[in-house]
Amino acid sequence: MLRREQRAGFPLATKVRALDPERQLRLAQAIGDYRRSLQAVVAEIQERGTPLSDIEADMLIGLADARLELIESELLVDGHRRLRRRGTLALRRRISRLLGLLRPRIGNLRHYDPRPLRVPTSYLREFPPPGVPTIALVTPSFQQANFVERTIYSVANQNYPALEYVVWDGGSTDGSLDVIKRNESALTAWFCEPDDGQADAINRAFAHTSGEVMAYLNSDDLLLPGALAFVGRFFAEHPDVDVVYGDRVLIDENDGDIGWWVLPDHDDEVLRFADYVPQETLFWRRRIWEAAGGVVDPSFRYALDWDLLLRFQAANARIVHLPRFLGAFRVHEAQKTTADDVTGQAESDRLRSRVHHRRVRLEEVLVRQRPYMGRHVRAHLRRRFAERLCREWHYVETLPRPALGAAVVAPAHSLSDADTALGRAPEQPDDAQSLRSAP
Repeated sequence: MLRREQRAGFPLATKVRALDPERQLRLAQAIGDYRRSLQAVVAEIQERGTPLSDIEADMLIGLADARLELIESELLVDGHRRLRRRGTLALRRRISRLLGLLRPRIGNLRHYDPRPLRVPTSYLREFPPPGVPTIALVTPSFQQANFVERTIYSVANQNYPALEYVVWDGGSTDGSLDVIKRNESALTAWFCEPDDGQADAINRAFAHTSGEVMAYLNSDDLLLPGALAFVGRFFAEHPDVDVVYGDRVLIDENDGDIGWWVLPDHDDEVLRFADYVPQETLFWRRRIWEAAGGVVDPSFRYALDWDLLLRFQAANARIVHLPRFLGAFRVHEAQKTTADDVTGQAESDRLRSRVHHRRVRLEEVLVRQRPYMGRHVRAHLRRRFAERLCREWHYVETLPRPALGAAVVAPAHSLSDADTALGRAPEQPDDAQSLRSAP
């Protein structure tokens, strides 16, 4: 085939492969029809009693038909081969997507390309009932000028009527202090003093609170709309529950949604081997805090929240997972270094040894958490299905909108005293904030 192509001086393979395979097959059919019509013309000439000489037959059929047959054959062979390959690749992609749906998502920090951060509009209709517990929320911060205002804004827009919110900055020099001062009306108190790390900052901030429910939110993470109202209502209706946590949205440095952690029901046994509790969604009662020692252990840099959960567990806390997105965990370059990974592994091993009184190998951890991961996959698929059924969405604004004058617009449904102090004007959700999808 190649020698005939070269002899004809025709770069056939290159031109054939430049076509789409469906077009190749259509062209092959057209060439075949043309060849058959040419043969019919020759037969008609001969039927009229005018025999063709060898030269005439070669001119009409031999040379033209040979070249056309070559082209037709190349088009057919290559077209069918490429279509088979395309079908195989499509099948592989379908299988890969199916396997991806069955693959655990928790533990991974990026699931897909960034997309706008949004929540169901029902989150905006979450109002705290009368008599909800006071929530003491603290934010430890250091050199987070790029993100701390978004964190404060996500808390101020909760419109929770019984909130103590304290920010503790460890002496930042990157402009964080200016950001905190600009938003100080949304805070119960703020401090800018040197500390001995994140745990020490959290402990110092909590010393200035008295709320019945407690939580801490890092200065690069967010609370999602309605989270405090949902948590406050749950604690008010379930006085026997000591600790709650929810599901997590992963966001990038530009607030884009890059993944979900949808968790199954809480499992005390799994918590003894691994920590998959999203810290930014964790809330607890002060009574269990005091029973567990009343402090975040400053000897931990990476696993301080897991240590706290294990001490809650040792104090017989009742821990419940809430099937709702409560917070957003930010993934960015400055978040974690290789040294932190090494430290985190060492601290995790230390906690497992403390709980089990022996060294726990990674293989055992993987075996113990396998059923939990299976439940997680099912929970994730159910949430994805529910997402498709949801017809109303709210785009989450993470900073005040620029506006004329001093007023800025908050994306939430109502305003708290903190919002008024910040100069925010009330506004109902509009098309820029809420999305109604097609049925």
